Amino acid sequence: MKKLPIGVQDYKKIIEGNYVYVDKTKYIYNLISSEVPIFLSRPRRFGKSLTVSTLYYIFKGEKELFKDTYIYDKWEFKEYPIIKISLLDVISETADDLKEGLLRIIKKEAKKYNIELESNHYKYSFDELIMALSEKEKVVILVDEYEKPILDNINNKEKAERYREILRDFYVTIKSNDEYIKFVFITGITKFTKTGVFSALNNLNDISLNKKYSQMLGYTQEELEHYFKEHIKETSEEMGISEEELLKGLKEYYNGFSFDGEHYVYNPFSILKFFEEKKFQNYWFESGSPSFLYEYIKNRKITYEDLVKETVSAMDFSTREIEDANANIFFTQAGYLTFKGIKKLGLKEKYILDYPNIEVKSSFSRLILEANYGLKGLDEAENIIYEKIYDNDIEGLIEEIKKVISSIPYNLHEKEERYYHSLIFAILAIAGLNVRAEEMTNIGRSDVVLEFNERVYIFEAKLDKSAEEALAQIKEKKYYEKYKGREIYLIGININSKKRNIEDYIIEKMEK
Repeated sequence: MKKLPIGVQDYKKIIEGNYVYVDKTKYIYNLISSEVPIFLSRPRRFGKSLTVSTLYYIFKGEKELFKDTYIYDKWEFKEYPIIKISLLDVISETADDLKEGLLRIIKKEAKKYNIELESNHYKYSFDELIMALSEKEKVVILVDEYEKPILDNINNKEKAERYREILRDFYVTIKSNDEYIKFVFITGITKFTKTGVFSALNNLNDISLNKKYSQMLGYTQEELEHYFKEHIKETSEEMGISEEELLKGLKEYYNGFSFDGEHYVYNPFSILKFFEEKKFQNYWFESGSPSFLYEYIKNRKITYEDLVKETVSAMDFSTREIEDANANIFFTQAGYLTFKGIKKLGLKEKYILDYPNIEVKSSFSRLILEANYGLKGLDEAENIIYEKIYDNDIEGLIEEIKKVISSIPYNLHEKEERYYHSLIFAILAIAGLNVRAEEMTNIGRSDVVLEFNERVYIFEAKLDKSAEEALAQIKEKKYYEKYKGREIYLIGININSKKRNIEDYIIEKMEK
């Protein structure tokens, strides 16, 4: 059984070390055959660095590393000089730090080819290196994490813009040396804008939202079942569940990322960690930077409704710089939201946004509860909520929700119905349950819908009205219609704004 390449981003090491490699070279072959400079944005830990590494070994001409892949008998595998740039480890405390970091990268690349650079300027040395290398053959340029210094300073607008100027000066060198360059591949987390880092690189082909490349990074369902066949078998046996149950769980927890609104992929890091740990846990989200997200959410008072209430267009991703972008655009690029469908408006298309899966939904909801509602230490509540749903103890569940709400500091309460809708949704979501807010039906929207096994729970909450009124709305609007044939529970809730908690509720089981 092949090893799991957790944290292994070097293509050669993966192949020679007998690690699982999901063959993406068909996409790569199509890109490099065009010879057009390529840009691709994807969330962190999605395989961007591995893609850069794969391109590196292709252009080094190491054909035997690609023996069992699509590209093996199709590409010339000629060796080209390569400049490989990664801003991952560049220090960006000051502008001088960034400039020095860029210069060090260029000097390190020059040293690989025994080239002595005359210039000690980050931009001019880059230009000099391209010219020197091109004397033998056209140059390949691979850039990873192109905008990291900007993202590191996203809460400091002035600093972010200064760094953008430095990077713009640096990358324009690529455009000015176009005749000496064979191929360019640039990748990062955020899409670029028309006036941003790559404003001068008007020949750069952005494939970030291109349907043809929507599954280039991440694992498809077919890839998961093919490349991880032995791991699926071993894990299902160890967990004591069928392979079918395992695959269903994997889909709910880790699938759901889409970069075109039609095709979906799994997060690679989560899948690899799952097969290593053999537990359904939140791997990708918790490997990131929750402290940074906490401040972002707290400063802007982000709620679930704010993120998903409006559709977005492709243009929305390239009109504002990331520090000025709307929260839903920022979180989509970072991977915390994704495209869940396409809304057609005549000849135009807009994307519907939502959390990709249970992993992101539960972790992000916890972050919202901590940042917006001042709630801490939610582990116990998470376990109790899951147990109550598992046992179908709806009264016990609501009592636990009341307990969590009572822990919210007085000054953080708001006298708005949507405040409590968001709160109840987030409390249920932290337990890793399949819960959705504002579920659209043909005649209205329900507040919260929770599915567990063959049971469906439909919640409607009212502020300073009555539980009867909330229940009546569920029936009147027939929010249950699409779930007919399953075990359905209707839950009407009334919240008292003076007491700042659930005052009464009604639970009604529908007849099948």
